Amino acid sequence: MAIREEHNLTVIRKNGTIPFVPFLAIKEKVLGKNYVCTVTFCTPKESQERNKVYRHKDYSTNVLSFPLSKKEGEIYLCLSVAKKEAKNFGMSYQKFLHLLIIHGMLHLKGFDHGSTMEREEKKYCRFFSL
Repeated sequence: MAIREEHNLTVIRKNGTIPFVPFLAIKEKVLGKNYVCTVTFCTPKESQERNKVYRHKDYSTNVLSFPLSKKEGEIYLCLSVAKKEAKNFGMSYQKFLHLLIIHGMLHLKGFDHGSTMEREEKKYCRFFSL
């Protein structure tokens, strides 16, 4: 199991290594230094189960966000789904992972899908040179 912990951020991957994404820099830029965030890499089956229980959608998805309080939340990221979907967004797999972390953190911040969230994603993508 790979676990990385630093400054109110925990990144967990049960099997394999943690992909390179500047998780801490993104967390601090999007959510702030005091926000406590856990990013867990999950299997398609785990993603599907969480998506079914919490969103009533019976399929695996690339990222799920769960705000636990105003200053704490969890993100579940399914790498195999992300890898399949990266091409649909015209991005490399690595850049798409960055976008998904930004996307998940914006959900933790309270954003819903729509033009406002897309503007925020673009702003952070520019900031991180994606």
